[in-house]
Amino acid sequence: MKRIKVLLVDDHAILRAGLNRLLSEQADIEVVGEAENGREGVQKVHELRPDVVLMDIGMPVMNGMEATRQIKKRNRNVKILVLTMHDNEEYLFQVLQTGASGYVLKKAADSDLVNAIHVVHNGDCFLYPSAAKLVVEDYLEKLRNGQAPTTSYDALTDREREILALVAEGYTNREIADSLFISVKTVETHKSNIMEKLNLHKRAELVQYAIKKGLLQMDFDKGLG
Repeated sequence: MKRIKVLLVDDHAILRAGLNRLLSEQADIEVVGEAENGREGVQKVHELRPDVVLMDIGMPVMNGMEATRQIKKRNRNVKILVLTMHDNEEYLFQVLQTGASGYVLKKAADSDLVNAIHVVHNGDCFLYPSAAKLVVEDYLEKLRNGQAPTTSYDALTDREREILALVAEGYTNREIADSLFISVKTVETHKSNIMEKLNLHKRAELVQYAIKKGLLQMDFDKGLG
């Protein structure tokens, strides 16, 4: 059985020891290392390649928010689960914006943590119930005000949709730039934004997405080499 590799990042040694004991009792979880600040955590991720990082927010040298940003920028596949004492809306949304996959309160770690690790490792997001309620309420409020996109495609700007269609049709960056009277660098920036918003990573995936959205009429396998 392949175990989930976990890195603990917290400046309190006693808490790390307690978490280590808790997680060591799980047959499918292995604590591969510890770090006492965000900067050390970033380095340990590079060295140890964990599957999941348990990240505190308030730490010396580098806080958990910045450490999470840096880790996700360099290691997109690493899942980060923020473990904090802060039970408020401000921290919740800041945490999610950094790229973390979940948010667990320290006071509930003994009951929620193991499940949360499994959830984020499987690619899902974990929020304790009151936090999930905040997220839903915030989304519904934005939706009522016309501020929240209903799909990933809705999050694209008109220019990004235009460029998505042209990329899918096989135009090069230079050809797109010339036809839209913009620079190649601007085209590349738009493509990067499109891929991030749609969570796509290759041109072939953009083409397939465009076909599914009805932006391009062709067979899926045509020209996707």
